[in-house]
Amino acid sequence: MTNPIAIFLGGCIAVALIADQYFLDGSGALLAARKFADLIEWVAFWR
Repeated sequence: MTNPIAIFLGGCIAVALIADQYFLDGSGALLAARKFADLIEWVAFWR
């Protein structure tokens, strides 16, 4: 991955998090964090 692509993707993620905080009070990011934690636990089970 080149630096411009990484910067663009990081910017898109930052904009999505800011928009979520502004419009939805951060509930989307919280849901994503909880689902990611569940995924980590599920993957650790299969390890």
